[in-house]
Amino acid sequence: MKRLEGKAAIVTGAALGLGRAIAIRMAEEGASVAILDILDEEGEALAEDLRKRDLDVRYWRCDVTKETEVARVVREAADHFGRLNVLVNNAGVSGASKPTDEITEQEWDFVQAVNVKGVFFFTKHAIPHLKRAGGGSIINLSSIYGLVGAPDAPPYHASKGAVRLMTKTDALLYAPFKIRVNSIHPGFIWTPMVEHFLEDQGDVEEGREAVAALHPLGRLGEPDDIAWGAVYLASDEAKFVTGSELVIDGGYTAR
Repeated sequence: MKRLEGKAAIVTGAALGLGRAIAIRMAEEGASVAILDILDEEGEALAEDLRKRDLDVRYWRCDVTKETEVARVVREAADHFGRLNVLVNNAGVSGASKPTDEITEQEWDFVQAVNVKGVFFFTKHAIPHLKRAGGGSIINLSSIYGLVGAPDAPPYHASKGAVRLMTKTDALLYAPFKIRVNSIHPGFIWTPMVEHFLEDQGDVEEGREAVAALHPLGRLGEPDDIAWGAVYLASDEAKFVTGSELVIDGGYTAR
């Protein structure tokens, strides 16, 4: 069964990691997918691979921190596919990991620009298209660190907490238009972002084992663990789900 047949989706940060897995699974489930990123080589390669499988996808370069660029790409994607039904705000950065009193304004602003302002820009410019389609689904990638704290990466944690509350606000604002807005809160998933984070901490394999042990299931997650959650929230199976937090964390926040 094609769970997303007839839907058109935008996925930001879709060239690698979680975004890549989400784009692939949504396309396989029948959606037309706009793959957005600033990693042109990886994004184009993914789009080409999926088109060879007769899946309806196209790559657009888009810097989520630039509103004029976001507005243009959202419009072009909606025009290209003839509609917009799903927005996945996935693009994100981890940023500096050091105590708050050592963070520079530039380091702080960089993370907020991508992780928070990017979600704002895309939501703002997707809403008219979703209204035109008679409703739709916005899926915001937050984090376990939008739910609980940890003694590292202050800009990142602040940004993911913001995304969580932005999700709930927009869920209430746009419910009358049948636009559902939900957040996904992944635990540690083995992606290039997590790998680079562990590289900054020292030994990657040692760090991977230590981080895996933080999850009661005893392992890191895989990108597909998140991708299938996004497919669910995009589908009509979730037609009564809005303002919710889908926690996919191997039990991390159950303690």
